[in-house]
Amino acid sequence: MVKKLQKTNASKKSGVPLTGSVKDSAQQIWQAGLGAFNKAQAEGSKAFEALVKEGVSLQRKTQSVAEEKISEATNKMSTMATDISSKASGQWDKLESIFEERVAKALNKLGVPSAKDVNALIDRIEELNKSVQKLSAKGAASNVASKTAPKAATRKAVKTTAKRVVKAAVKATSSSVAKPATKRAAARKAAPV
Repeated sequence: MVKKLQKTNASKKSGVPLTGSVKDSAQQIWQAGLGAFNKAQAEGSKAFEALVKEGVSLQRKTQSVAEEKISEATNKMSTMATDISSKASGQWDKLESIFEERVAKALNKLGVPSAKDVNALIDRIEELNKSVQKLSAKGAASNVASKTAPKAATRKAVKTTAKRVVKAAVKATSSSVAKPATKRAAARKAAPV
């Protein structure tokens, strides 16, 4: 500790011991300062190292928390994207079916038969072809058996059968096609074959 300066009568008179005690006090203060500086350096490096360790552990904790939050956000976004894409595909399917229905209605109004109508007509035509072939075979057999039947009669029978086939085909399509198609079919019936 710093020595207290004592005022003595002798020191007042001579002045030498006072300067010596001031010098000693200054020397002690200087040494105390050096000791504090040295201790601060030693303690400071230890404190610095401790702060670095705390900083590293804090950084690790912060990174793990940030990674968890990023992972949660990524999961939420992927879930939302999946939900949105499924809703969008459902809406797209609904839009597609509405479009198909409207196109089918428009084509029907214009008298264009649908695929179902065309398939039914094809089936009917095949049945009629079979009937014509049977009739043609019967007609050919009867012509061969009786050579007396003229060719004009055979042609008339084929024409009659062809007219029946056309009428049946028109009837099949007119029952499944809209009114404009019925009007066209009626016009076809009226026209000579």
